[in-house]
Amino acid sequence: MTVSERIRQFIRERARFLCEYCHSPEKSSSEIFTIDHLVPRSLGGSDEPDNLALACRRCNERRYNFTTGVDPQTQQEVAIFNPRLQQWDDHFVWTADGLRLIGITPTGRATCNRLDLNDEFHNQGFIQAARQLWLKGGWHPPPEDRRRKR
Repeated sequence: MTVSERIRQFIRERARFLCEYCHSPEKSSSEIFTIDHLVPRSLGGSDEPDNLALACRRCNERRYNFTTGVDPQTQQEVAIFNPRLQQWDDHFVWTADGLRLIGITPTGRATCNRLDLNDEFHNQGFIQAARQLWLKGGWHPPPEDRRRKR
């Protein structure tokens, strides 16, 4: 089954056109963001809106069909961030310069780790370079994220 265009648009609007994991703005991409299955279809997940999230291609590809990650602080495996069940700002903050996303809970840290939200494992720095440009353009961090930085 495919997600209808109407549901796709609903998901995009619900997410305020931000990736629900890294909060990248959709307008920064050359194409519309993907629809991610929180419980992957390969694991029995549905196409119902409560199982769908807006994700940039980068996060969607790194998430793949994983639902857990390792908290690097405790070395425990925990569920990664679920935007239908959790509030983003309970788990993440931006560094003061707005270039890095910091997980402040086991879920946040495991999500940052699993999705490599700061390019720390691939050592390419592309996402931080992109965020630097978005900062100059006034697109980043999203207005609701600007009040909480570390």
